[in-house]
Amino acid sequence: MTDRKSKTKIRVMVVDDSAFMRTALSRMIESDDELEVVACAIDGKHAIEIVDQVNPDVVTMDIEMPRMNGLEALKRIMSTVPRPVIMISSLTQEGAMMTFEALDCGAFDYIPKQLSYVSLDIVKIRQDLVTKIKAAATQRRTLREKRSIASIAYKSPATRSASATGVFPIPSAICIGTSTGGPKALQQILPLLPPDLPAGIVIVQHMPPGFTGPFAARLNRLCQIKVKEAEQDDFVEAGLVLIAPAGWHASLYRRTHSRHAIKLSKTPTGTLHIPSVDVLMLSAAEVLRPLAMGVILTGMGNDGEAGIKAIHDAGGQTIGQDEATCIVYGMPRACALAGTLTKVSPLLKIPEEIVAAARPCRV
Repeated sequence: MTDRKSKTKIRVMVVDDSAFMRTALSRMIESDDELEVVACAIDGKHAIEIVDQVNPDVVTMDIEMPRMNGLEALKRIMSTVPRPVIMISSLTQEGAMMTFEALDCGAFDYIPKQLSYVSLDIVKIRQDLVTKIKAAATQRRTLREKRSIASIAYKSPATRSASATGVFPIPSAICIGTSTGGPKALQQILPLLPPDLPAGIVIVQHMPPGFTGPFAARLNRLCQIKVKEAEQDDFVEAGLVLIAPAGWHASLYRRTHSRHAIKLSKTPTGTLHIPSVDVLMLSAAEVLRPLAMGVILTGMGNDGEAGIKAIHDAGGQTIGQDEATCIVYGMPRACALAGTLTKVSPLLKIPEEIVAAARPCRV
């Protein structure tokens, strides 16, 4: 019975040059009955030597290691024996930039680790680590079995009635929410937007402090449209993308008679994520009513479900990424099942939907 149970567990390989971190990560992983650590590697070179033999379902990979760093090891693994790799990244600007490069190279996601080796600091990442390992393993096992839930969304009475007219007001602001898989998704769709988009965009991407600034700068280099990390009282303007800073909730408020701006706050305090997609979208629905547009992209959990519903109920257009193009079909799925999406679209079609909404007179 023990052997049969062991075979059903998610097999994880831990790669880190620190013996302390290998032990800490292994204990956190094996604290969950569904996971087991089948091997540890001391650096990237060691990892690529044993990964084929060990055949783990998921690999956790430190980025900064001697002999061969995690980025180079990731590239080798993805080219020879591809499987989900979760990067373990330090909370530094250099760590952030290497993390984004790793995502470009095929990493499933990343976990920020504390700079301190105090055990209480490191344990903070346990829940996120376990959740992402399970999501990564699930994606690998079901990649070829995905079935789109778009038909379920369109059969709901709320979605059918909203899409029947096909007419929505031109949005003043477009709110985008995403989590796991979001950095890669945003790097794919934002460069497709024109610099003269006649609406402002505000994005909540779940990230640790220190990552959103470099991410916004990276997007700004890739895009025709201007991208920056949001600051207190920034106006939501046409042709501008604002990224909510990690550790702060971003909401919209009316700053002048005809212009809206960003308010950054540490409240509410009871949300799972800071910033929260729901906080942003609920505020947009309240101040903009049908002039708000909501877009929900790949991510775990259901952050954004309440916000998308509020925008939908206020008469604004709501779009969800489809299952087939999501890294993790969690946040869009919750909205689809709630019947509050007016459209379900593949990722690369979403820029067209945004432009069509902002420029309804153009074909």
